[in-house]
Amino acid sequence: MKLVVVTAGLTQPSATRLLADRLAEAVARRLEGQADVRVVELRDLAVDIANNFVTGFPNGRLREAIEAVTEADGLIAVTPIFSGSYSGLFKSFFDVIDNTALAGKPVLVAATGGTARHSLALEHALRPLFAYLRAVVVPTAVYAAAEDWGGGGDAFTDGLGERIARAAAELTDLLLHRAPTRKQDEEVVPFEEQLAAVRPQG
Repeated sequence: MKLVVVTAGLTQPSATRLLADRLAEAVARRLEGQADVRVVELRDLAVDIANNFVTGFPNGRLREAIEAVTEADGLIAVTPIFSGSYSGLFKSFFDVIDNTALAGKPVLVAATGGTARHSLALEHALRPLFAYLRAVVVPTAVYAAAEDWGGGGDAFTDGLGERIARAAAELTDLLLHRAPTRKQDEEVVPFEEQLAAVRPQG
């Protein structure tokens, strides 16, 4: 099962990448070894994304990242919040993906910021973005403010840990019980035959 993590953190080390890793670890644990996890660092693709807007074509490295995202069984998307919304780099990456390519794909959205006041950006910015892309976004979105990283380092508070666990459970449930988007063996019956089957005989 392919799980792809898209992270738009700009610094190194990055709280955004740290949150992305914690979410991926929580999902992978629940999938009990069934997950093949790949991380797409948008910071490394910033120039490639900009060139795509100019040329209209992705280069090899960007094309590989796009294919990884569109072919994944599930997606974790994490962005820092700037000016009350997702980062420009995050939005630009999803702008170069065809707007039907994520249809039906389970997605967990998350974000980081300096203060909890920006947590609603998940609901008024990220969730509508993935709704437009026709993805299936899990109910729990995860926001991590500076105070959620208790004790410094990579430790986090119980509240953030609970949100991570709940969101991971929801994404895992979608991955394991996802209904097929198309029946491969479904037979298409012409309308005339359907009509004949219900038309009174005689």
